[in-house]
Amino acid sequence: MEKEIIIGVLQMSDRASLDTNAYSSLSGDAILEVLTSYIKSPYRTIFNIIPDEYDLILKTFHTLAVEEKCCLILTTGGTGPAKRDVTVEATEAFCQKILPGFGELMRMESLKYVPTAILSRQTAGIYENTLIVNLPGKPAAISQCLQAVFLLYLIVLTS
Repeated sequence: MEKEIIIGVLQMSDRASLDTNAYSSLSGDAILEVLTSYIKSPYRTIFNIIPDEYDLILKTFHTLAVEEKCCLILTTGGTGPAKRDVTVEATEAFCQKILPGFGELMRMESLKYVPTAILSRQTAGIYENTLIVNLPGKPAAISQCLQAVFLLYLIVLTS
């Protein structure tokens, strides 16, 4: 029997965290759609929507990586240049190793579609046995970026 893969999906949004019914989780849904198309092994996701709060992001990373034993955490939102966009800072503080090439590849892919992709600061990093990848907040960009880097996660997790 194959071991179940546990993947954390973390959407950062002040608005969506206040009322998930009024403001849909389109970004999170875009991540789940790509996962469904790529992963054929048994897996489950742990989905959270939280506000753009640095300390809460760190706490949620710890819960997902340490307590829930997620091998992969995919974040969406909080990667832009706005003052409240702190996902990248929290990721870099939490991770033991930063993998800037993930962000470079995702920006390169997004630039094929929109010039504003240059404003995105997404990155990736490793904490113990968990890969954390910051994705942009727009559903179309999530799909493009995740497809560009998804197979790389297998290399990272097996090295």
